[in-house]
Amino acid sequence: MKIILANPRGFCAGVNMAIDVVDQVLKLQGPPVYVFHEIVHNRHVVDDFRSRGVVFVDTIDQVPTGGVIVYSAHGVSPQVRRESKERQLHEVDATCPLVTKVHMEVLRFAKEGYHIVFIGHRNHDEAVGTMGEAPDVITVVETDAEVADLPFTPDAKLAYVTQTTLSVSDAERIITALKARYPNIKAPPKDDICYATTNRQRAVSELAEDADLVLVIGSKNSSNSQRLVETARDKGKAAYLIDDEKELNPDWFTNRFTVFVTAGASAPEHLVQNLVNRLQRDFSASVSTVGSESSVEVRTLVEEDVAFAAPASLKKLTVLR
Repeated sequence: MKIILANPRGFCAGVNMAIDVVDQVLKLQGPPVYVFHEIVHNRHVVDDFRSRGVVFVDTIDQVPTGGVIVYSAHGVSPQVRRESKERQLHEVDATCPLVTKVHMEVLRFAKEGYHIVFIGHRNHDEAVGTMGEAPDVITVVETDAEVADLPFTPDAKLAYVTQTTLSVSDAERIITALKARYPNIKAPPKDDICYATTNRQRAVSELAEDADLVLVIGSKNSSNSQRLVETARDKGKAAYLIDDEKELNPDWFTNRFTVFVTAGASAPEHLVQNLVNRLQRDFSASVSTVGSESSVEVRTLVEEDVAFAAPASLKKLTVLR
């Protein structure tokens, strides 16, 4: 059996930054370290941090007064920040800068008098945080079918923003429907779907042509990982989302001889390597020269060199300590 590895895959710059922030806070003050929601949506990352003394909380009142709170890569609402200040917490903000960009767009559109259509998943942490910036003037749309139910007149002053981890094709369908019904709707200055989400979806779409099975490493609550599976299935491929190699089902490999492997933007690389190792051990895959009947081939769409600096709030905590 042949294995094709996608490049790029796995951690993006925002995830790298967020994980490094929690590591640094652990080193500075030791456990327990409190994080608002999961730092990233990956079970293995979260479980590893829990084993090292990180406490993931869903409400600010779970953090001791005067303590340190780390905000996840998905961002938080202004209400959460107000509650932190009321409890005199030291805030360390690990929000991905590309998510912060969308927050800033919402604030600007609201200030300019627009009603904002947020294209995304209502209950996702990123959506909840972003909508909190202007809850009275923002409406969520999850599908193009929902556009027809919007209550606004065709000449309403509308703008839209997008969750950073959406399916590119789904977002395009919704935006097309919005523009058809509201020709004057205002777009953000630059696309909101992040580079990593776009690159990983394109890699599946363009590089998995020869595969008859696509495996995506990622957790079930990871939006961008779910979108990779959808992208593969849209191309007619059998595709499955797995947390790790233990979830492989031998039945998936019946009469399938080439597997395309990728990983969501919050999935660690060691999980990919564990999967490859099991495919080699249990499913007759072996490393050899590219082009042979049994090989591991890396296919590259684009080389990513994006990196985000540590947030100023972490540097401030360093001074405090």
